[in-house]
Amino acid sequence: MTHRQAQPLSARGPRAVPADPIQEPGTPEQAWESWSGLKGLPTVDALAVLPARPDRRPRVLVVAAHPDDEVLGFGGTLAVLAASGVRVRLVSVTAGEASHPHSRASVARNLAAVRNRELHEALARLGAADVQRVALAVPDGEVARHEREVSGRLTELLRDCDLCVAPYSHDRHPDHEAAGRAALAAGAARGVAVWEYPVWAWHWAVPGDGRLPWHRAVRLPLPFAAQDRKRSALACFRSQIEPLGDRPEDAAILPPAELAHFRRDFEVIWR
Repeated sequence: MTHRQAQPLSARGPRAVPADPIQEPGTPEQAWESWSGLKGLPTVDALAVLPARPDRRPRVLVVAAHPDDEVLGFGGTLAVLAASGVRVRLVSVTAGEASHPHSRASVARNLAAVRNRELHEALARLGAADVQRVALAVPDGEVARHEREVSGRLTELLRDCDLCVAPYSHDRHPDHEAAGRAALAAGAARGVAVWEYPVWAWHWAVPGDGRLPWHRAVRLPLPFAAQDRKRSALACFRSQIEPLGDRPEDAAILPPAELAHFRRDFEVIWR
């Protein structure tokens, strides 16, 4: 869930920097909680939509632009799938190594390894320690430049899958969007349905926001056990929820106000 870094509009002289909705103050979770539209979304049982195959257990491909995205947007349902014996193949497109690009803290020099360990611990807490993990090793922040390659890899990895779950392709984070587009293209090539999970949209959007495809949105309810597992897993991402040091550039990417969006008793995906 690396922050997007604002870029100048042009390299030719001083120009205004475009507003980055991720860097702006976000919508508090209380606003989402009180919106009846969120409560009224259709409910879907993730297990019920997977095909019953006589020859093998269902398999789901879960795609994350950065380690932690999959737990934030889909971790509770991932726990449900794992507990039910669904096989999961988890793809980390990047290692999330650029979440704190200006930090001089010692941990920032080895963030790829740190975030890999955090994800390993989080998956164990979800009851999904045995998922098949695939790292594409695309540089953090550069997924769009490698989008065709990523789509090709995902197409290969979908060869024996029944469902693909990926970041929302209009999440306003360039890596999330590129990973989402790559997954949609791979799903279309394989004839596999793709579910998109929003992450940053809960920050920049507002209840009833016409920019979001609410007509495709469904709720995935989480039993108590899955809620507990997800909340425990979220605590593993210390490099994102705690400051790396004392300087402004060491600030937490996921302070409590952001993390609140992902502590619900349900998850939302676009079908």
